[in-house]
Amino acid sequence: MRARWLTRLGRTVGAAAVTAAVLATAACGGGSDKDTDNNGGKSPGDDKNATGSAFPRTVDHAMGKTEIKKQPKRIVALDMTFVDAALALESEVVGYTTFASPDEKLPAYFGDDAKKYGGEAVPVGLLEEPKLEQIIKLKPDLILSAKVRHEKLYSQLNEIAPTVFTETTGATWKENLELVGKALGKEDLAKEKVESFEKRARAIGDSVRKERGGNPTVSVVRFVDGPTRLYKEDTYIGVIVNDLGFDKPKDARGEGFNADISEEEIRKVDADDIFVTAYPDPEGASEKSKQKYQANPLWKKLDGEIHEMDDVTWMLAVGLYGAESVLDDVAKTYKVDAARG
Repeated sequence: MRARWLTRLGRTVGAAAVTAAVLATAACGGGSDKDTDNNGGKSPGDDKNATGSAFPRTVDHAMGKTEIKKQPKRIVALDMTFVDAALALESEVVGYTTFASPDEKLPAYFGDDAKKYGGEAVPVGLLEEPKLEQIIKLKPDLILSAKVRHEKLYSQLNEIAPTVFTETTGATWKENLELVGKALGKEDLAKEKVESFEKRARAIGDSVRKERGGNPTVSVVRFVDGPTRLYKEDTYIGVIVNDLGFDKPKDARGEGFNADISEEEIRKVDADDIFVTAYPDPEGASEKSKQKYQANPLWKKLDGEIHEMDDVTWMLAVGLYGAESVLDDVAKTYKVDAARG
């Protein structure tokens, strides 16, 4: 079945090189046992911290069940949150989707791990439109994404290689990391990473409370080309604020993605500390929205201290590396120990 589907896709794209890649993939199967890396038969992190280690294994996920015959060594991640999870679990990423332009590099917040575990990684299309023929040429043995992102492509992706989907991204970033850990046979490492992050967040939060003599209220405001957003607890950044143990203004509490705040409602974002980001759209519309909003006399009447933050790590990262960067920013803002190591 997989061989016939891949051959048909090769004819559809109509390129000789892609057809050759399709035939090669069909010959060995999307979940091939053949080692295709250049590291003496080992990928970075191969078998390290594997739990139970038993392969083949079947992973339950948002689209059903997927059998993974061998510990994956070549991962294609179709959302940056899954690149984050794979790198954090010391596994090799060979392909990823980009957000704004087709030639984006892996984000700087991945640090040295981008080179260590993603040194050969290449883009495979934009987030909203992954290129199947490019994915095929990479011969992955695991594809990662979310139902909310690529539900319509799941069956085609699963023909290329075993594919595991989370339900969504955002507030579930820790659970998503743990699901990727199951797919990679690295459950213990995933659990360790999550617990280490939570311990660090608690330590920073405690240091802030000790330094301040009480728990600060914190709001996180994002400017976009549209209504200004006050982020709630049921979001990527909301989870981090909760892990720090900080209090929040009334409209930032509870579930839901965010509260849209009009200029007339500016007082709703007030807190001891107001962390602000602006989506880095190429047209600069978000920055213009921010300038207009902050020029409002009501903004100038806010009691809280304003802190400008990087939208990439505070909003777009949606994973462990981004979350660790947020903790760095918080520690720096409050002038407390960053609790690293």
